[in-house]
Amino acid sequence: AARRDVAALAGAKPAAVIFTSGGTEAARLAFHAAKVAQGVERLIVSAVEHDAVLVSAEASGLPVEIAPVDGNGELDLDALASLLSTPDRRVMVALMLANNETGVLQPVAEAAALVHEAGGLLLCDAVQAAGKVPLDFAALGADMMMLGGHKLGAPLGIGALVVREGLPFAADAVGGGQEMRRRAGSENVSGIAGFGAAARAARGALGEFAALADLRDELEAQIAAAAPDAKFFGRRAPRLPNTSYLAAPGLDAETLLMALDLDGVAVSAGAACSSGKVGRPRVLDAMGVDPALARGAVRVSLGWSSATDDVDRFVESWLRIHERSRSRVDTEVYASRAPSSRLAAVES
Repeated sequence: AARRDVAALAGAKPAAVIFTSGGTEAARLAFHAAKVAQGVERLIVSAVEHDAVLVSAEASGLPVEIAPVDGNGELDLDALASLLSTPDRRVMVALMLANNETGVLQPVAEAAALVHEAGGLLLCDAVQAAGKVPLDFAALGADMMMLGGHKLGAPLGIGALVVREGLPFAADAVGGGQEMRRRAGSENVSGIAGFGAAARAARGALGEFAALADLRDELEAQIAAAAPDAKFFGRRAPRLPNTSYLAAPGLDAETLLMALDLDGVAVSAGAACSSGKVGRPRVLDAMGVDPALARGAVRVSLGWSSATDDVDRFVESWLRIHERSRSRVDTEVYASRAPSSRLAAVES
């Protein structure tokens, strides 16, 4: 039953689902199968992929090339076509459906068409998208697709790799014949059951999740009206309905997170699995965002329980911190100019 529920969420057949320990293992398993069973000799990874995909690709032993994105965070399809124009070695492209920081939805179906025309394969990371937007494995054109249960409310430590029917496959570990001999080792039965229940619930609530776009848009409209210097990354691209990634000049994400936390507001700086790590956001770098601006970027994620009051609290807190930051900058600028001004007054 759980396999059917997860397959239904993915828009795939139950036999296509291989249960794993999470999205990271699914990525590693996909790259292994590509190399060993599918004749892949090189990898192309988009510049905004999750670290789990990028690091797994680099660890595969295959050469890895990076496909750039535009200023909205969307894959540059012309650049991908150029990378695919080298026909001497079979390629697999890794492209996420939804970015875990900006929420930007990638043109997976269009990319898959280019990849297949070049004789290659496409791996789609749908971990962030599952349960937030409808999935249709066949329509996306992906050959393999990754899922992560915890994003849907399932227990930690459960995920899946969805594999196209008829695609040659090889397990990356030998042992028992679990998962139709595609993933050896005892299955996480309780995790699988939880994944199935979460997938069933998420599929039934897709309409409610879509309605979060109105809350997200209201949040952005309020901040844009009161703080014209605020920037919303990926706002001009199709996005997940619940995600807003924003910054303003002069803000520092680490300081902002602490101040918001004191106000009872929980947001993140970049990827959730990188929480606690301070550094330049790789995704924003790939989008060409000024590092000084990127330093203050925070991600707001709305959930099934989010309400207007939550949005209002965030907006009020963020604007207050933003105004305080602007006042500090203005004071520092005034102080830096004061000595020369006094000197000019004396000389005159």
